[in-house]
Amino acid sequence: MKRKLPVDAETVESFCRKWKITEFTVFGSTLRDDFGPQSDIDVMVSFAPDAEWSLWDHFSMKEELERLLKRSVDLLTRRSLEQSPNWIRRKAIFESGRTIYDKR
Repeated sequence: MKRKLPVDAETVESFCRKWKITEFTVFGSTLRDDFGPQSDIDVMVSFAPDAEWSLWDHFSMKEELERLLKRSVDLLTRRSLEQSPNWIRRKAIFESGRTIYDKR
């Protein structure tokens, strides 16, 4: 996999610590050859058990990540994906995603 994230590992780790993220995984076009200048970055995260974020917090987290990555971000949680009735999407993301940060 070519490195396509415009930030270093320390920046991702700092972001994850701040937001109590235990897993940060990218998926979608970020990992494929069709990733281009207009592509968004698809991210799936898991949170520590003591992370109790509101909807507003999730919005703020997404905005901060977009500023860091200088791209639009599609942010979803592992929990929401696990509970999704769309098993095809769930399977595709779990099989193709690449974990960048993992402190589970």
